Amino acid sequence: MDADIFVDREKEFAFLDEQYKAKASSFIVLYGRRRVGKTALITRFIQKKPSLYFLATEESEAQNCAAFRAQAAEMTGNELLESSRTTDWLLIFKTLLEQKSPERLVIVFDEFQYLARANPAFPSIMQKVWDTLLAKSNVMLILCGSSVSMMESAVLAYESPLYGRRTGQIKLKQIPFSHYGEFFPGKSEDKLTELYALTGGVPKYIEFFEGGNIREQIAKNILSPQGFLYNEPAFLLYQEVSEIGSYFSLIKSIAAGNHKLADIASNLELKQTGLSKYLNTLINLEFIEREVPVTEEKPEKSKRGLYRIKDNFLQFWFRFVFPNLRYLEIGQTKIVEDHIRKNFIDSHVSFVYEDICRERMWRIDFNKLWGFTISRCGRWWDKNNEIDIVAYDGAGKNIIFGECKYTSQKMGLDVFTALEEKSRRVKRQNDARRPYFILFSKSGFTVALKALAESRNDLLLMSKEHLNG
Repeated sequence: MDADIFVDREKEFAFLDEQYKAKASSFIVLYGRRRVGKTALITRFIQKKPSLYFLATEESEAQNCAAFRAQAAEMTGNELLESSRTTDWLLIFKTLLEQKSPERLVIVFDEFQYLARANPAFPSIMQKVWDTLLAKSNVMLILCGSSVSMMESAVLAYESPLYGRRTGQIKLKQIPFSHYGEFFPGKSEDKLTELYALTGGVPKYIEFFEGGNIREQIAKNILSPQGFLYNEPAFLLYQEVSEIGSYFSLIKSIAAGNHKLADIASNLELKQTGLSKYLNTLINLEFIEREVPVTEEKPEKSKRGLYRIKDNFLQFWFRFVFPNLRYLEIGQTKIVEDHIRKNFIDSHVSFVYEDICRERMWRIDFNKLWGFTISRCGRWWDKNNEIDIVAYDGAGKNIIFGECKYTSQKMGLDVFTALEEKSRRVKRQNDARRPYFILFSKSGFTVALKALAESRNDLLLMSKEHLNG
């Protein structure tokens, strides 16, 4: 198992270890989107520990029970259990726990959502198993699932029979750009940015781009009908929703540049009210997000919300693959490759670069640079203007305006002048806020802009070598 799979997973591993060493029994819920590394984390955690790892399947509950019974019989060496045909989960667990050990036993149910789908009453069965057996035993139970919606409803929700039993939960997230240098040592910042724009912090996706030319890997893994990632969005949605076609159309509309609710509805020829269910589901799955100007005091009530695809890979796929499936299905891959080559940077990477810069804002120690710490950071826009970065402190005394450029040209004075002008249009809630400026540039800055920055204490220039710092 490659060590780099566990990049940025130290906190999660430490939490599991802490729960394992606790005096009382532990019940952990571990969930997150597919390919994010849940099983790899569990596999590493249970190494050298007494454990039973059970992977549920989409078969019936009876077939899953038979498989679990067989594993329990093999682990305990219990011949009666081995020859039994019981489907009584409680009896199987009782037999499993009869084997005493000075070390804590870890029991893992991976892809737990399959059992909950096969039998909606299965969470009640697990509640009984936990309350009558496991909670009183030297056991650590881990329920793991890849269906975010199912895990939240069947295990974590107030209505679930299992509600209140867990001793902790982990929602495993994608890995941020700041760790990409650990996956790809020696790669330039430009290449890391492109790789992040494709893989979006999903460890399984990263594996497919670890070697070779990035364009060749796109053709092989994404554009080829035989490629692992060719149908990945359909597979992801299949695990979560039933009306895949409706969700595909909605995401495609957003990827095409329709970000306002009215524009999305018009593009799909649907009423705005009919989209709420689909949008909320996709937001909960973290496939898309609703964004409002960072200065909005009540974001949930703001009428200026825009919808955007949150997942980098989905953004790429719906921007370049889905509209061109007709070419890919008949083997005209070169047409799509040429389209990607001409538009990949300007239409995709440059926008991801803005996200990277906003992420970087939280790691810059402004307290040492300018004497304050930011509490909010995001984009800002009105009808005619847009600012890539607006950040301010909780005390309400300082505000930062920023611009991000991912181009082959050095950033010049004109960009800063335009930013200064746009910054005056931002309602600052407090006219006494002191403005500061930060500029991010892939290709550096002109001599004139560098000279200006040296003469001012409110302007910070960040070139690409700072992004991973």
